[in-house]
Parts: sequence; structure tokens; C-alpha cells
Amino acid sequence: MTRPQQPEALLVLQDGTVFKGFALGKIGTAGGEICFNTGMTGYQEIYTDPSYFGQVIVNTTSHIGNYGIQLGAEEESAGVKIRGMVCNFFSPTYSRHLADGSLQQYFEKANIVGIHGIDTRQLVRYIRDKGVMNCIISSVILDADVLRAELANVPDMAGLELSSEVCTQTTYELGEQDSRFRVAVLDLGVKKSIIQSLADRGAYCKVFPAKTSFSELQAFNPDGFFISNGPGDPAAMPYAVETVKQALDTEKPLFGICLGHQILSLASGIGTYKMHNGHRGLNHPVKNLITGLCEVTSQNHGFAVVADEVMDHANVEVTHLNLNDNTIEGIRRKDKPAFSVQYHPEASPGPHDSRYLFDDFITLMK
Repeated sequence: MTRPQQPEALLVLQDGTVFKGFALGKIGTAGGEICFNTGMTGYQEIYTDPSYFGQVIVNTTSHIGNYGIQLGAEEESAGVKIRGMVCNFFSPTYSRHLADGSLQQYFEKANIVGIHGIDTRQLVRYIRDKGVMNCIISSVILDADVLRAELANVPDMAGLELSSEVCTQTTYELGEQDSRFRVAVLDLGVKKSIIQSLADRGAYCKVFPAKTSFSELQAFNPDGFFISNGPGDPAAMPYAVETVKQALDTEKPLFGICLGHQILSLASGIGTYKMHNGHRGLNHPVKNLITGLCEVTSQNHGFAVVADEVMDHANVEVTHLNLNDNTIEGIRRKDKPAFSVQYHPEASPGPHDSRYLFDDFITLMK
């Protein structure tokens, strides 16, 4: 597909593999960890999810940008969090009359560099087999050797602590102040729809920065603690692990999602590891081992908890299992009112199969 009017761009993978295409978004250079998302809708929610901080997203659906963007309503945080984007066909125009603008304009304003016009099926199959790796995209440097040298400066996701960079820097509240339940939210990179899901169920939420001390959370006098999703390596976050340990000692209900699931596991003495390829998309099958039912889930994570250590733990049981690769998708403590899931029950975007988990948390607080 020839588009001579469009600037050329290069995508170079960490192992030296090169893909040629055309520029989208801002003209420039950007690097990060490349990963693919299998969702068919909700690209704006994906790009504004803080859990994607530092990553380059490959969208597997063919057309991106065709319905434009909506400010506020379809943003999961204050701005775009991805480092770059890769897709097959990028539409600079849009057809939705409710849209506030084009994705091209949105990316330009957010300084996001991207590439399109490449065979994303070939790319996804390649990184699926080779495993997650860093990459670099450029529409100003078209010499692959120069980009390979630049790529050496992109940090590896393993060992990176990123939550303190994307979380709120000041506390804020959501919900009715006279609500029955008060929830202290530890923001490790939380999505807006998660906090809204709690508020919609009658919780008054106070959201705290990632490195907030436990004593400050406790001073809010919460009925329960929520540990959010977020980016980076959970093993590089001993401060959050210690906070969760102290929260568990209060015997108050605790609910963790995604990174919060991994932090609860670490606080329980269970290790984590970086996956060959993470789970990202809104069509992942998970079995609820308590009910025996299967849920179609929305996911975004590149780390997982060590299954053998969960199985051997006297006070932890598995509640949810991924049906694609048998990784642990949910746990609960037998000795504490605490549970967590690896996936995203708020599902923004995605199916609503798992929103009952917010109800379970409210029930625990009752």
C-alpha cells in the first residue's frame, strides 16, 4: 500500500528486526516495551490507561482512529500514557458525530509517535513467539543502525518502578461524603472507571499517591482498602508491599486489581515474574473456581504471580484461573478479608462479566 504523501517511519525491535511503514501522530522518535492488545474497541481508553506507561502498543484490530476521540468520557486518566502506537491502517479522519476530534490531533497534542501501514499480523506473531522486548519508532531517523544504537538507551521494564510517576500527586475524593462506606484507594496508576465503579456502589473514596504511608491511609478511617492497577515491575515496589502488609493487619477488607493483585501476593510472601508475553485485550477467558463459571475479561499486565508459591501457601487460595495458559488470575486470603484479581473487572473497555467483584468488596465491608 503506497502513500507517497505520508512521511515514512521505521520500527526497530530489540533483536534488530526492522519494519517499514508510515508516520502517525507526532513526527519524532520514541521507544518503549512493545506489546499487543487484542481488543476490537476502546482504543482511547487503552491509550490513557496508566498501566501502559512506558509501553508501545500494537493494536491487532485493523482500523484505528475511525471513530475519533472523546475528551473526558473515554479517558481513563489525565492524558495519554503510552509511549507509542503501531497499527495496520490509521484513519486521520473520523465518522462519529459525537467525537471531539481526530486521533491524529490527539496524538500530536500528546507528543505520541506512531507507525502504521505495516503487517501487524506478522509483527504480533513475531513478538508472540520471541517474547516481549523493547522497540523504537522514528519518523525522523530512517537509518536502522542509528536506531539500534538509540534503542540501547530504552530501559527494560523488569526492575522499573513507575507507579510514583503516573499516580496522583495530591489526594482527592470521589463519591458522597455521607456514604455508608469509606474506601482508601492506593493509587498505583488507577483508572478513573475503577474509582467510579466503587463510588457507584455507595463508597466514598479518598485516593492517595502511591508512596503514601499506611498511617496516612488509616487516618482517613476507612472501612476498606483498595489497591489499584498500575505500570512497572511489582518487585520494585517494596513501599507498596509494606503498606499492604500493614493494611492486612487491620483486618479490614482489602481488594486489589492487576498490579494491586501482585502487590497483595508479594505482601503474602508470594513472588512475581515477568511473563514471556503479557495479557492485553478484552477477550481473555478466566474460570471462577468458586462458582465454576467462565468470565470473558479485560486484561492488561506483563507480570504474574508464581503459581507454585500460591498453591503451597497455607493461607492463600486460588479463586480465578486463566484458561489460555493456566496463570493465576485471582486469589483470596483464608485468614484475612482480602482478595484480588489480575484482570480488570471495571472493563473499560470490555465485557461486564466481572463487575460483581466490586459488589463482593462492598459485601465484605458490610
